[in-house]
Amino acid sequence: MFQFILLLVECTIEISIKPHSVMDNLFLAAEKCINASNIEQKLELTQQTFNALKLGDLDTQLNEPPVLIGDPGRPLKPELVATRGLPRRRMGSVAGCAALIHSFVHIEFNAINLAWDAVYRFRGMPLAYYQDWAHVAVEEAYHFGLLRSHLNSLGYDYGDFVAHDGLWDVARETAHDVLVRMSVVPRVLEARGLDATPAIIDRFNSIGDKKAAAILKIILQDEIGHVAIGTRWFVYLCEQRGLDREKTFVAMINDYVKERIKGPLHVEARIKAGFNAKEIAYLDQLVN
Repeated sequence: MFQFILLLVECTIEISIKPHSVMDNLFLAAEKCINASNIEQKLELTQQTFNALKLGDLDTQLNEPPVLIGDPGRPLKPELVATRGLPRRRMGSVAGCAALIHSFVHIEFNAINLAWDAVYRFRGMPLAYYQDWAHVAVEEAYHFGLLRSHLNSLGYDYGDFVAHDGLWDVARETAHDVLVRMSVVPRVLEARGLDATPAIIDRFNSIGDKKAAAILKIILQDEIGHVAIGTRWFVYLCEQRGLDREKTFVAMINDYVKERIKGPLHVEARIKAGFNAKEIAYLDQLVN
């Protein structure tokens, strides 16, 4: 009997110190999604991780701190160049349209990594935070697929044009604080997309590319939700830290936004995404 009890204790100790595996821990699963360099594997892991989290199969506790942010997993192409090294994308030819669509495909690929990094990097947030950003990752993967499929229909694929690494550079700059990340990525970068997309949709309609216009309409509606998620957690963090949201938003723009915010603002979309009147008034001063 004593030997049986001793064996049971030893087994209990072994189980209790068993290290987390990728298959049962959210943060390790998110890290695997980020590091996947094969496109199909990244998309598959994204869906699997989201499904497991939704079912409650992933532990959201991990004592190990996140590693310093490095390069995410990505295919060998596209070649990454400085922003100033990107050629101008003229829509007067199939190649010009494809190049513009390719830039959107690249944005969505990076957005998958950014969403998973928001999960992986910032520990101790409520479960709803991780559910929100895992959901964003799945929608970004869906957008990537829609745009890549249309790019394929034009005779091109992801990687056929050069691209830049600006989005991931912002991820590095905001890796130290979840409040900074929520302020800058969804509420500045993605919100710029809300402003710019209607005009781009009009341009595609004007040249007869109804498919591209329809895809961008889907993305625009989903991105309103993504920016709203950023707003939700930005406001939550401001309240947790006793900060004024408007003053904090202004400070984040002054500290982290290097390029001028271009107008016109898509005010209706920004209101749906949670921007309040004071924030919109401040942004309106910046663009006018």
